[in-house]
Amino acid sequence: MRAFEFSRTKTAGDAVMMATAQPEAKFIAGGTNLVDLMRINVEAPAQVIDINALPLKGVSALPGGGIRIGALARMSEVAQHPLVLSGFPALSQALLLSASPQLRNKASVGGNLLQRTRCPYFRDVALPCNKREPGSGCSAIGGENRMQAVLGTSDACIATYAGDMAVAMSALDAVVRIRGPKGDRTVNLVEFHLTPGTTPDVETVLQHGELILAVDLPAAPHAVSSLYLKVRDRASYEFALTSAAVGMNVQAGRVVSARVALGGIGTRPWRSPEAEAALVGQPVSEATFAAAARAALTGARPQSQNAFKIPLAQRTLVKALRQLAGVTA
Repeated sequence: MRAFEFSRTKTAGDAVMMATAQPEAKFIAGGTNLVDLMRINVEAPAQVIDINALPLKGVSALPGGGIRIGALARMSEVAQHPLVLSGFPALSQALLLSASPQLRNKASVGGNLLQRTRCPYFRDVALPCNKREPGSGCSAIGGENRMQAVLGTSDACIATYAGDMAVAMSALDAVVRIRGPKGDRTVNLVEFHLTPGTTPDVETVLQHGELILAVDLPAAPHAVSSLYLKVRDRASYEFALTSAAVGMNVQAGRVVSARVALGGIGTRPWRSPEAEAALVGQPVSEATFAAAARAALTGARPQSQNAFKIPLAQRTLVKALRQLAGVTA
């Protein structure tokens, strides 16, 4: 780990101003990802700005039944909050299937949105990686790629987005509230994370100096009736091979509205409008769910070791929809 300057701030405005003044500054809250990457020299900020004193904590109700989750709310706190449990169960389930209890007690919501890939080549500074060092190459293409993405990849990067929380939030129509040197703005979560294209080092729409303030979730029938299902190699502390966040509003046996997002298979949290279109207006049935699963994996590009993720993701999505609808196979 390299030497760095450490600062603390008590207001969001000061935090933005401090970061804007130092091109190599990073914010720190729980630090569960940033400190990890600093220890292995993937991250080497010149200044680390502690934002834990900012008033960005907790979960609160919004007019209309939605909720606002502060950027500094801890994952464990959000997972157990009554407003989340009653109105957005998929989010609670995704959080409880993430990391370990110790990490969930420490990690913040804002930081979790920005967690970086677990691709082993990204984390090994001795090997080429376009995401870590643009233009150096992608070691995963042609290398070990069992855990890599099959959707949203490019010739420059196939690294999988690792998180669970953002997958559930994507299916729940989350909106990210941001403060920066040019003022405040909001970004729909489905537009927050970027596919790699030719610039895999640019992972989100955040500009330098911008700070996540909160995440808003709107109320909806498909949010109340939502579910998160995760498939992984072991039941404890493991990233997803595949996962599915689904929400459905079903009336008289037909799907009125639906939300589908997939994890473990995309270079970002993978919202699937194709799967949602295959569900809406259709009867609740095994055939409808299978059609949605086929639609969700449209355009998938497997590598030499991860073609299994395509049928596994389809089965994961069908199982999640079946459980949510109470349909027995």
